[in-house]
Amino acid sequence: MEFFNPHLYSLSNPELWVAAGLFLFIGLCVVVGVPKLVAGQLDAKAAKIQSELDEAARLRAEAEALLAQIRAEKAEAEAQAAEMLAAAEADARLMEVEAKAKLEETLARRQALAERRIAQAEAQAVAEVKTAAADLAARAAEQILAARLAGQKADPLLDAAIAQIGTRLN
Repeated sequence: MEFFNPHLYSLSNPELWVAAGLFLFIGLCVVVGVPKLVAGQLDAKAAKIQSELDEAARLRAEAEALLAQIRAEKAEAEAQAAEMLAAAEADARLMEVEAKAKLEETLARRQALAERRIAQAEAQAVAEVKTAAADLAARAAEQILAARLAGQKADPLLDAAIAQIGTRLN
């Protein structure tokens, strides 16, 4: 091994001076406090990273809470939409029933009105037929009586009674 070689410890050996300089530099760095400075920088960096991790964890927890809230609101909105749809369907069925009832009522009223008009038209037609029959009967009676009396002398009372027959039968 080279460590036990006496040439290594000779003052003319440059490797000895490099090793001595290295030990001197390391010792000087230790005396000046470079390890504390490096450790402080590393601790600061670790603290910064830890705070960033804590912030990320906090943000993640907030995001998860927000996601849960949004999911709950979505479920609530879906439930409200389903309730509104059910209410709308119930209203539509109710309106359909009401519309059918109103339609049936309107049809019944129109049918009753049509039946009354038909009854009035029938009554008017019957009255017109009766009037026409009475007029025809009065004219026929007038002609028969006039024919019978033509052979006889005219009686003013009989003529007045025949004239009134037409108006009384109407």
